[in-house]
Amino acid sequence: MKKYLIERAIPGIGDSSPEELKAASQRSNAVLEELGPDIQWVESYVVNDMTLCVYMARDEDIIREHAEKSGFPVTRITEVKTMIGPSTAEA
Repeated sequence: MKKYLIERAIPGIGDSSPEELKAASQRSNAVLEELGPDIQWVESYVVNDMTLCVYMARDEDIIREHAEKSGFPVTRITEVKTMIGPSTAEA
């Protein structure tokens, strides 16, 4: 599977209560279970008017299918080509 960053423009998401975020996570997880092993949600970062999500997936199509079924918009999908970090400088 490939790694993707998904941007979702959701006005006011940063002001969501813990209960609202829990409900959103539950809705997403239910759709992920339905779609099977070709997609996995790794984590999401919630900011003011957007979520930035990390997914492992077969392709962009299954990410879009998840978005449609779960009701979460997709603003942009970007495939991760490689990762670097502080330890990259030492290699």
